[in-house]
Amino acid sequence: MNILDYLATEFAAFDEKPFNPVDSAALSQFCMVRMEDIAPMKRAWSEPPSLRAAVVDRLHPVRPVRFTDALRAELYDSLFTGLVPGPVKNNMLALAASPRFRNMTVQDCASVFDEAAQTQFAAMTFVYGREFAYVGFRGTDRSFTGWRENFNMTYQAPVPAQDLAVRYLEAVAPRLPRRLFVGGHSKGGNLAEYAALHATPKVQERIERIYDHDGPGFRAGAVDDRAFSVIRDRVHKTVPQECVVGMLLETPGELPLHVVRSADHGMMQHSVLNWEVKGTDFVYADQLADSALSTHAIMEQWLAGFSPEKTRQVVEAAFKAIEASSALDAADILMGGVKSITLLVEAAKALDQANRDILVNALGTLTNLIAHDAARGVAGWLAPKTKNAS
Repeated sequence: MNILDYLATEFAAFDEKPFNPVDSAALSQFCMVRMEDIAPMKRAWSEPPSLRAAVVDRLHPVRPVRFTDALRAELYDSLFTGLVPGPVKNNMLALAASPRFRNMTVQDCASVFDEAAQTQFAAMTFVYGREFAYVGFRGTDRSFTGWRENFNMTYQAPVPAQDLAVRYLEAVAPRLPRRLFVGGHSKGGNLAEYAALHATPKVQERIERIYDHDGPGFRAGAVDDRAFSVIRDRVHKTVPQECVVGMLLETPGELPLHVVRSADHGMMQHSVLNWEVKGTDFVYADQLADSALSTHAIMEQWLAGFSPEKTRQVVEAAFKAIEASSALDAADILMGGVKSITLLVEAAKALDQANRDILVNALGTLTNLIAHDAARGVAGWLAPKTKNAS
């Protein structure tokens, strides 16, 4: 089974079977539906609250909608975002048809996209009567801006989307049922953790669970372990066996990872819609694949060789190269696995000498680390086996 099978067969209400990680993953994918024009958030949430804004908000409330309200065929060309929009549509249709979710409402859909500020942020809130609410954060789209903000996390803390996540949670929480769940997939998972970590104690104590579905970690030193300990036991972080994204940067507070089996391989394991489901939970594996551990070690070693300023220069050079290439969006180049290095080197030819040298030298270091890791793997395979190892 996968999430779509779960939505098609699980009919129990939430008072019969409590909210679970699969429910969270399904809603995290609905966050990739552009609902900003269907259930917009009109309050001035991205700025410090004012009395005037509060009065206007009370006089002109925005009506919550249901999943069926998203079924507007005339909007389908622009309704879906994400790396692979097709499955997002299938997930939306399954939620709309599900007896478990059909009485849930969607509200306060907010979005900020600012190329100049390198910001891509979106969030929405799902409410189940007076019982509970799920505050969901959108992952990365295919835009250059969205991917640039992701890479900015390697040297900048916080990035604008993280600040906006905190403001959004604080703005919606007072109007929601007391029981709160917070979550997201990919970058959305990172934003969910960050928002919960930096929320006021009054909001923080209401959060029952924070779901991080294969979200990247945080830059070294960006999260205080003592502060994180307040929410640590409420964070449920799921990653696929061949995890790449969820192992990037640092996972704070020695947070345990729940490793999920996937029906696909490589980067396609990043999609939660490929994760295996049994009953009301995912199917978990004993450990990460060797490839995931190897990739994490390589990236950790590579990033450790740069200062924050040098990392900024590498990221800027990389995105200048991507934007100068023939790629339609950042994902065309950055989702290519090891091939991405070759594509970036080719794209670097369009840069001035200084930026070209910065990018090619950094990619050369990464290539050497990958080659060294591969050589160690071959050496280990060729080494004679001892009796104890046989």
